[in-house]
Amino acid sequence: MSRDRLRASLLLVVTLATLVDLVFASAQAQWLAMAALGGYLVTLRGLSTMALTLLGAAVLLSLVALWHHTAPLVLLREAAGRFAFFATFLVALGLLRLPAYRSRLVKRCGHAMLLQPPSRRYPILSLGSSLFGIILNIGVLNLVAAMIEKSNTLAAAQGRLWVQQARQRRMMLALLRGFALAPLVSPMGIGMAVVLSSMEGLRWVELAPYALGAALVLFLIGWGVDRVTGPRMQSTREHAVPSLRPLGHFSLLLFALVALIFSLAWGFGLPLPTAVLLGAPLGAFLWLCWQFRRRGMAGVPTAAVALHRGLPRLVSPASNEIVVLGAAGYLGYLCVGLVDGSALAGSLGFLSSLGAGTAVIAMLLVAVLAQVGINPIVSVTLLVGILPTLGIDGLSPPILAVSLLVGWTLALMSSPMTVSMLILSRFTGVSSLRIGYRWNGLFLCLAMPLLAAWFLVARF
Repeated sequence: MSRDRLRASLLLVVTLATLVDLVFASAQAQWLAMAALGGYLVTLRGLSTMALTLLGAAVLLSLVALWHHTAPLVLLREAAGRFAFFATFLVALGLLRLPAYRSRLVKRCGHAMLLQPPSRRYPILSLGSSLFGIILNIGVLNLVAAMIEKSNTLAAAQGRLWVQQARQRRMMLALLRGFALAPLVSPMGIGMAVVLSSMEGLRWVELAPYALGAALVLFLIGWGVDRVTGPRMQSTREHAVPSLRPLGHFSLLLFALVALIFSLAWGFGLPLPTAVLLGAPLGAFLWLCWQFRRRGMAGVPTAAVALHRGLPRLVSPASNEIVVLGAAGYLGYLCVGLVDGSALAGSLGFLSSLGAGTAVIAMLLVAVLAQVGINPIVSVTLLVGILPTLGIDGLSPPILAVSLLVGWTLALMSSPMTVSMLILSRFTGVSSLRIGYRWNGLFLCLAMPLLAAWFLVARF
């Protein structure tokens, strides 16, 4: 068995065992998931510096837990369960990439987004990348950034280098800002999973109005900054403007997938994150069956073979992503378990006087900590475990949850250490520092105070 196939098999065991544990609360399945996860981590080679750093921090904090915690084995088992949960989340969502990359509809959508006039390109590219990101997750950056690089040639800019560079900056920023809205707009996103799985009793429908409102604020700010800072060029019809009908069809497909997930959640009484873990693979398989429907037996056998063959190709490149997100979730859970809540509540008592203004502090903390390499999964998990215990008047659970998700979004748009920024840096040849702070600087300076004002108004 090849190393890639072995890793894929171990991740499949982690995924299936975690799902059994989440649905049936099986201790045996949880132990099996952790054993398979340990085997997977042992087989990994060539991890990034960020992934190795987080793994090292996880080992050190585990030793601290063994030394100081009153029930260290229970804490470590639950933290390992969080690692397995995030690994399962990425595998489940990653399966959607297989039918998406095969889909002619997805290719037509990318073509339609990129060939719009400059006045319409930002909103369409930003909203389109948000929609694609719900299904493709981080894969949307590789997919659309490659399309942008291929289409934005010097010949298309009529030999004007400054036009080519301006188009690159505007389209890449639209892609980044649209993708970064995923924690707010996607019920299937990793950010939503962290918040909903950490705040028991909170439902997506309760925070959706606040989350979508904040996403709209960010979208309008980005569009406005793009219009103001974009170069003024004489309109030239270089090509026929393609129809946006493929995006409408893709939206219907996305609606069907989200409806499937919510049906599982409501029909079986499952938490939304668990329903996502079940619905995403099922949706991927049904999509493949539709693509192979002419092969006989409704495409089921051919889809099963394609899924089996494609799994190693899907999960092998995602090892760094799985380790970074899983280890960050593990660290966040350990931090919450090791922190003395009563002592911390005393030292943070001043936050009670801020009331709903604490949401602004939480948002800024997540965004600022990401600038020094602290993954939003760690900071959000830590804050969502501490702030509700302080009993702050006026800080409702939905407002707190959305403030953390907004901080996560701002981190994705600005931190030079996030995976999203590193991907764009690779495609553009521009440093992630320049993209985050120079290209996106004005947007961030406007977004933070306007979002702070929005939070203070939204609580009413």
